[in-house]
Amino acid sequence: METTVAVNPFVEGNFAAVHKEIETDALKVIGELPPDLSGMFVRNGPNPQWTPIGQYHWFDGDGMLHGVRISNGVATYRNRYVQTKRWQRENQAGKAIWSGLLEPPQKDTPKDVSRNTANTALVWHAGKFLALWEGGAPHAIHIPNLETIGEYTYNGKLVSAFTAHPKVDPVTGEMMFFGYSFAPPYLQYSVVSDTGELLRTVPIDLPMAVMMHDFAITENYTIFMDLPLTFSQERMQRGEPMMMFERDRPSRFGIVPRFGDNSNIRWFESPACYVFHTLNAYEEGDEVVLMACRMSSTTVLTSEDSLSDPEVNIPRLYQWRFNLKTGGVREEMLDDIASEFPRVNENFLGQKTRYGYAGRSKKGSTPLFDGLIKYDHQSGKSETHEFGKGRYGGEAVFVPRKSGSEDDGWLITFVYDTALDRSELVVVSALDMIGEPVARVIIPQRVPYGFHGAWISSPEC
Repeated sequence: METTVAVNPFVEGNFAAVHKEIETDALKVIGELPPDLSGMFVRNGPNPQWTPIGQYHWFDGDGMLHGVRISNGVATYRNRYVQTKRWQRENQAGKAIWSGLLEPPQKDTPKDVSRNTANTALVWHAGKFLALWEGGAPHAIHIPNLETIGEYTYNGKLVSAFTAHPKVDPVTGEMMFFGYSFAPPYLQYSVVSDTGELLRTVPIDLPMAVMMHDFAITENYTIFMDLPLTFSQERMQRGEPMMMFERDRPSRFGIVPRFGDNSNIRWFESPACYVFHTLNAYEEGDEVVLMACRMSSTTVLTSEDSLSDPEVNIPRLYQWRFNLKTGGVREEMLDDIASEFPRVNENFLGQKTRYGYAGRSKKGSTPLFDGLIKYDHQSGKSETHEFGKGRYGGEAVFVPRKSGSEDDGWLITFVYDTALDRSELVVVSALDMIGEPVARVIIPQRVPYGFHGAWISSPEC
């Protein structure tokens, strides 16, 4: 009898790594790049430089940046590894040293080097471009060549991990971030000034360690999500999973004034769920409104049986209304179509927005997106841009047109064509979601599926 060997989907097809760092000029464009679209799109994602050890998970790979610079209708491309200390140590060794998140800790793993892969997201703030990984410090990146400068610790003031999803207030220029930990304090909250000075870090009490991937801000508040995807050393010592989704625990949402602390945070409870990414939040009367892609539960990085919950790992856009006067909570599903990687026009982050955008999830066991959804929260309707048969993209970054309306701009993402084994940068007009892309930039080598991107406008790049 033949033995069937399970294939790891995250080392196959367009999840597989590329290893060449290249630079190319004057890329082929199908359509026309808008003359007023000027800047650089950069996307981060996992890309192991060596054959992984053991059970490789998509979250494990070394960070690689893929950048397309656009000016006067011409596009150029380059890709670079984020040269973390981990990348440097394995590069010197010529092999993988660290096992992945699904493997038990190795006794002989180097203790003087962090596991930080800087592979998740990006932020531009106060003249610094940072590659992010929620378990460690950011890495400063030079623009436009994407070379790694090194870990960035705010002149030594950084005392916690740094979320992959910091929030920059478009009005004040302040940046809020947090770090979660396996040991107390389980959550620390920080504010950075518009000039890049880390102003304060305060602990926020949580009953136990949780995986907190994202959060949200409004004009006056910061919203934390204490969701029941928990870490427990005691559980691990009993031979049970260290990470587990605890369906019997409620979800808690903490709302704290921007410069508040644990003494004035207010907690609201709702049924158990998990949220990887928030779309936006804002204040309306006595209420704080949060929109995010909600799952009933999740088996990400856990070994739990998902057969008992057919909705597990299926994210849909939801809205919560937290009444600061009465303490009441209202939870509502906004769309029954599976979607993830939500984004807004960041010129309106933390304010009431009419529009939001997300990737439409393809049904299946791997995270593939076959289109982009534009949500109109005023009308309750949506429009979808479909990538086409056998074509899959990722998170789309909204690039606003200067002095335009909220939805006057472009959605930019990488799309992989399975039939042609080719990657493209696709530019979609947010005012014409159903129409053809205004431009498709042909990338000279495959761009593996990845995580989050950013747009840096000229003249910064």
